Amino acid sequence: MRGRSLTPAPPRVNPVAGLAAVASRREAALIQPIRKARVAEEIADRIRVLILDGTLPTGQPLPAERQLAARFGVSRGSVRDAFRLLETVGLLETRHGQGTFARELDVDRLVAPLASILTYRRDLSEELLDVRRMFEPAVARFAATRITDDDIADLQRILDTQRRKLKAGAATLVEDTAFHAALARATRNRVVMRLMETVNDLLVESRKATLRQKGRPERSIQGHEAVVAALRRRDPDGAFEAMRLHIDQIAELLHRTRRPRSTPPRSA
Repeated sequence: MRGRSLTPAPPRVNPVAGLAAVASRREAALIQPIRKARVAEEIADRIRVLILDGTLPTGQPLPAERQLAARFGVSRGSVRDAFRLLETVGLLETRHGQGTFARELDVDRLVAPLASILTYRRDLSEELLDVRRMFEPAVARFAATRITDDDIADLQRILDTQRRKLKAGAATLVEDTAFHAALARATRNRVVMRLMETVNDLLVESRKATLRQKGRPERSIQGHEAVVAALRRRDPDGAFEAMRLHIDQIAELLHRTRRPRSTPPRSA
């Protein structure tokens, strides 16, 4: 007929229940049909965005697999694989007989997998030391930009107790651990604090080994004092360098505890 386009209209897709009311231009872009390559990963990424921006509220069930499959233009198996990926990182949970629910991603679920791996793989201790070299100087640098007088007072109290116990010949493991935890708190970053808790938990045995070495507790206090001095100046680069030197000294002492004793040379 004259005036009518011969181009066939695109097929209509029924909107997913619960999504239509909150649809937006951003959401519409997210729920276009997905290319076949890396289908599950793309679906997971789009659902993740919808959860994080509140379109899919936490604590409420997601649309059924078949509905999402129709909306995304993929198979139900691909949607199921995407759900598994998101369950792995803690963004989804499946409740038997109720459906799949969005979850809020909290710090514990973010850090717990790292803690589990390092707890059961003690052979990764050298890698953990590398993590400390990368992580703790950066924590000190960032803390210098946010630290308060109260934070510095807390660190100084820990140092005073550490030195007092050292003079009395008592162990200083508790204070050595507490210092690094207090430094993490000074960043005001919950992820940094939780990561430092995990690292501290994993370092108990190595700290016991190095603190038994002659002169090690004194060097530990000196390293901590250098960090605090830079923090008092609000000197991020100075704090970074002081902590880097402190970790390097620890690494050297730790290597000494693991180094086998050399065989005395035979007499000529």
